[in-house]
Amino acid sequence: MRIAFIGTVEFSKKALQRLLDIEANIVAVITKEKSEFNSDFADLTPICESNKIPYKYVQDINHVENINWIKIYKPDIIFCFGWSSLLKKEILNLAPYGVLGYHPALLPKNRGRHPIIWPLVLGEQETGSTFFFMDEGVDSGDILSQEKIPVFYEDNAFFLYNKIINTALDQIENFLPNLIEGNFKKISQDHSKATFLRKRTKFDGIIDFSKSSREIYNLVRALTRPYIGAHVLYKKQEVKIWKVKELDDVSNPSECGKILDLKNNAIFVNSRDRVVLLEEHDFSVFPKAGEYLI
Repeated sequence: MRIAFIGTVEFSKKALQRLLDIEANIVAVITKEKSEFNSDFADLTPICESNKIPYKYVQDINHVENINWIKIYKPDIIFCFGWSSLLKKEILNLAPYGVLGYHPALLPKNRGRHPIIWPLVLGEQETGSTFFFMDEGVDSGDILSQEKIPVFYEDNAFFLYNKIINTALDQIENFLPNLIEGNFKKISQDHSKATFLRKRTKFDGIIDFSKSSREIYNLVRALTRPYIGAHVLYKKQEVKIWKVKELDDVSNPSECGKILDLKNNAIFVNSRDRVVLLEEHDFSVFPKAGEYLI
């Protein structure tokens, strides 16, 4: 089976390497030279060069020049693992087996943007890893392989990201032989059960200390590395917060955002219900006890 591969993030890189490790026939790779959009951008070209795989940097993947370039390599199927723009029907219909996409969620739940971040923000206890045949909708095609993944209180974006990647790599190794042999089943999604995640904005990353300590904890763990980070405003400056801890101390809800104490590098702050400890942060000038963070 001749496989063309599309991707530009860390998962793309690991998936491409795993495919080569299990001797998949990768005939071409479509990627980006850089990305200002993907915080987990990864360069796929060293893998391509070491394995003598033709590759092409693209911006608009749906441009006729890029479509014609893919056609040259006559793929039986296209794998699109880690790409942030929709593919038009000219690419979706290019290969006989179509395009196999990937979404780190339990489709049809959580279609759309930032599917690793939002479940953490919302405090969900379960997510998933889904490979599906792409159509012109948003994450709406028939499912090839799907696994459930528990989300624990201790999980942050880094841990969950890697947990999902490891699950997905095992899935690839399991379904590829059946895919090559044509011995696989497609499972239609129940569109009546679909939910959608919106695009995250910069304002979603602001820590609001009038919210509960759990809501603050969930926001910070969701946006920590490899993502952009949640933030507070101090003296009109944006300061990133990378890790917080919920404490048992009951706060005074009339003083949300008040700094109670500082110990070493840690900052104790009132939330709506509990005291929150800012454990990892980017303060260059430390605030003082009695000041407020907004």
